[in-house]
Amino acid sequence: MNKPESLNNDFIINHRIKIGESIREIREKRGYSQIQLSEIMKIDRSTISKIENGKFSFSIDYLLKFSWYLDFDFSIYDNIKNKQF
Repeated sequence: MNKPESLNNDFIINHRIKIGESIREIREKRGYSQIQLSEIMKIDRSTISKIENGKFSFSIDYLLKFSWYLDFDFSIYDNIKNKQF
């Protein structure tokens, strides 16, 4: 697969949006409102909103918090082990 020499900003934004949408979907399936989740995660509700809408560049630490509190796995190792890349 040919990739451009520089990372395209649209690529990052599109994937940030997809990750945010996935987090929103999991949160809703678990029955949490943004307010409830913000309280247990001890972060601002507006931060959750920005992440879910792809408007916030967040660290792996936030992703780990979401993974812990919403009980989902995002293991890269499993994808590599199963050659799903």
